Amino acid sequence: MSDTRPMPTRRQWLQAAGLTGAAPLLSCVPAVAGTTPTATAATVSGPKVLRYAFKAAETGFDPAKIQDLYSRILTGHLFEGLYAYDHLARPPKIKPLTAAALPEVSPDFRVFVIRVQPGIFFMSDPAFKGQRRELVAEDYVYAIKRFADPANKSPAWGDLEEAGFVGLAAAREEALQKRQPFDYDRIVPGLRALDRHTLRLEVAAARPRLIELLTGSDLFGAVAREVVEFYGPEDIVGHPVGTGPFKLVQWRRSSLITLERNPEYRERHYDAEPAPDDAEGQALLARFKGRRLPMVDRVEVSIIEESQPRWLSFLNGQQNFIERVPEEFATLAMPNGRVAPNLAHQHIQGYRSLAPDIGVTLYNMEDPVVGGYTPEKIALRRAMNLAMDIPREIALVRQGQGVPAQSLVVPNTSGYDPNFRSEMGQYDPARAMALLDIYGYVDRDGDGWREQPDGSPLLIRRASQPDQFYRSLDELWQRNMKAIGIRGVIEPAKWPENLKAAQAGSLMSWFVNSSASQFDGQSGLGQMFGPKIGGDNLARFKSAEFDALYLKMQALPDGPERWALFRQAQRIGIVYAPYKCHVHRYVTDMAAAEVQGYRRPPFWNEWWHFVDIGPAPARA
Repeated sequence: MSDTRPMPTRRQWLQAAGLTGAAPLLSCVPAVAGTTPTATAATVSGPKVLRYAFKAAETGFDPAKIQDLYSRILTGHLFEGLYAYDHLARPPKIKPLTAAALPEVSPDFRVFVIRVQPGIFFMSDPAFKGQRRELVAEDYVYAIKRFADPANKSPAWGDLEEAGFVGLAAAREEALQKRQPFDYDRIVPGLRALDRHTLRLEVAAARPRLIELLTGSDLFGAVAREVVEFYGPEDIVGHPVGTGPFKLVQWRRSSLITLERNPEYRERHYDAEPAPDDAEGQALLARFKGRRLPMVDRVEVSIIEESQPRWLSFLNGQQNFIERVPEEFATLAMPNGRVAPNLAHQHIQGYRSLAPDIGVTLYNMEDPVVGGYTPEKIALRRAMNLAMDIPREIALVRQGQGVPAQSLVVPNTSGYDPNFRSEMGQYDPARAMALLDIYGYVDRDGDGWREQPDGSPLLIRRASQPDQFYRSLDELWQRNMKAIGIRGVIEPAKWPENLKAAQAGSLMSWFVNSSASQFDGQSGLGQMFGPKIGGDNLARFKSAEFDALYLKMQALPDGPERWALFRQAQRIGIVYAPYKCHVHRYVTDMAAAEVQGYRRPPFWNEWWHFVDIGPAPARA
């Protein structure tokens, strides 16, 4: 499991993932050379509408209460953080969004002073009683405090606790101990508005990459206190009021979400800094530079959980964009990485890349059957992991759209090494059966199924979703478990229900995907960090050794010492096996000819305001 090769450079990570200018994401893009830097919008009759479908339902629009990708895509366009990733820069580059400049940082990386741009306003809302409401530094103080409020049960609290804002955890603990409402007026030394537009953040230990947290418009965008108090804790989930480029105008839960251009959005124009050798990025900049944002009038998001109907809704024109073409159709849509001739004839554009995500089976470490830290429990999890036929999963279920995952660190993030190999990437049912035999998981009654070491039945319950893709995945898993004598049953439910159950610790095991939202690869390892139990740490893994390593990594600048700790942390996850790492997916996005300017973000979700809807070119 050890690997002593040097960590790759940032550019090598991006090249390995196909994200540098030398390997553009776009496989079929209309030529844009020769357009002027201030190209005008194409004439389109009627509103410009971006239409596409999520494959799982949203859970709400309150940043402090969400965790799922789909809700975060929505909130990332409604709220705004202090910073954002440059839309076209590869490698990623952070730039101010509502901040006036990059933060002033103390030499020890503990104090960050940020100036908020004056003259930015929240969208109008009855909570403001007819007054224009300017964005101020205190709005970010309040927004961050909401994650610490025990009443919100925020799944992202672990991220804030990990950041270590001085005094924030103490304020939370006081509310818990005294069983009193969280005191939002209490002065928290690590979160202070020095004046109307100046924010001072202080953390307990060095945090060289804290600015990456502040790029999270989806979670850490500014929230106005009077809006939360106006709608109350129950209704605020459906009343997002931010400073972002879009506003929510329709919500049919788990069915249809409609956002429209925020008519009060400030004067903001398309600009970016693609690398000089990034031909695709330079072409997009030349085409759209100077255009006012957002360029589309409306975004309509449907919920279509089954793969085939979602794909067909794109082909028949109900949707003009499809994110993550289902694996079973991806090779038909883009054979050998190029748009299929029948789709290219319609000027459909294709975008394929290795995503910064991972599919894992999580084991509830508090479950009496699969959880625990004793040798026999570790052996059970490792045996099940070795029995999972990931090569077959990739070849048949995913139609080749993925690579085996070796740890929780994902592609396109720092710390990811495509050459790293571990037990997570091995398929070895013979070794799995030997482990089970050695640790007492044997068939005592002759019925063909193994029992636990104490003789009690061994039954593995796996949560899943009721669609065809997951049925195929589950059938393979059951065959793999049967091959080593383990009885496994599938318990399907809707994805949001499974997420809530996993956060509460009531699932035994579940296959789930997660995606990075920061360039720092340590975010993937956060799925084992103790304070994130109930949030990212869905396995509920607890290890003092791991937590100490994790905190030490946080305080170190990037370099050999930090990368060595990455390896130690990865090995702990491999040995204790709270997760089985399955696959990093190749993702294929497709856009109709009318959708112009799309470029897949490596790991952030805010892009709707950077695309345009124009007249479709004539068929070839």
